[in-house]
Amino acid sequence: MKRVGIVGGTGYTGIELLRMLASHRGVEVSCLTSRSEAGKSVASLYPWLSYYGSLHFEEHSIDALSACDLVFYATPNKIAMNEASSFLDRNVRVIDLAADFRFSERSLWESVYGGPHGAPQLTKEAVYGLPEKYRTEIAGARLVGNPGCYPTATALALMPLVEARVLSSSHVIVDGKSGASGAGRSARADLILAEASDNFHAYTAGGHRHAPEMAHQISKMGQEVSVTFVPHLLPTIRGIEVTAYVSTSLSGSEARDLFLSRYQDEPMVSVVSDGEHPETRWVRGSNQCMIGVYQQQPGHLIISSVIDNLVKGAAGQAIQNMNLMLGLNEFEALPMCALSP
Repeated sequence: MKRVGIVGGTGYTGIELLRMLASHRGVEVSCLTSRSEAGKSVASLYPWLSYYGSLHFEEHSIDALSACDLVFYATPNKIAMNEASSFLDRNVRVIDLAADFRFSERSLWESVYGGPHGAPQLTKEAVYGLPEKYRTEIAGARLVGNPGCYPTATALALMPLVEARVLSSSHVIVDGKSGASGAGRSARADLILAEASDNFHAYTAGGHRHAPEMAHQISKMGQEVSVTFVPHLLPTIRGIEVTAYVSTSLSGSEARDLFLSRYQDEPMVSVVSDGEHPETRWVRGSNQCMIGVYQQQPGHLIISSVIDNLVKGAAGQAIQNMNLMLGLNEFEALPMCALSP
């Protein structure tokens, strides 16, 4: 049985990690830290996670966490980068669900998040945790930067096209929509029910920090791209829908065949039937990504991609990466079917 630790187990991502790891047959959560909730049991805070019995949140301790085989950082940005080396030196693998290790270029990270980076020597070593692209590299990695939720949906929507180098323009437009849980668990007036419900709006249209991650990682897959990205807040709890607009000489049927071929051996990604449009409820609570491919006029394609932002966009993908890193069944404990209704 492999032992894992979670740093920051009280946010939505940490809670989702606990929910899914409860059904994992090869892993136990042996250390769970929270500075704000230290001493409290998981069950007292989250009764639906009473499976964990006497497991308590602890004060943050690198020594205690070093008894694990792997540590998840479900923390804000700029936390994992200051501690990852301590674990790697003790042969403990690390998965960061924040943005500290999503860029292989330190200068690019610093331009997006504000420098200096706390572990510049690790940015080249860290593997971007998109299994559908980097499965082999993840399996041999000590350190994985888990992709952002919007970049995950976007990368899977564009990867077949950039790998085949069939974009006729390097400029891509990405229109994203996310449920309120994508903003985290901290209290914010604009996310309370009376404000978010029965409402819909764009935000950070002047530049969102996920756009550089998209451009950086997608460009590494085969074809240089620049990304115009505008996110929107949906009046829902979970779910992301990304609509990408691209230029290509492929016909709609050729593009669809390309996607079907690329993802035919990927259990967590599926291409919907011709003319069908993927819906966020089809992936709610699952680790699935569903993709639709459309063409209104020659020379242009529309790609729709949906994921659950807390699962395939965060905790589920992190567990998929953990399974690879620890030599376990890649899809162990990952829900394949959505929750409905």
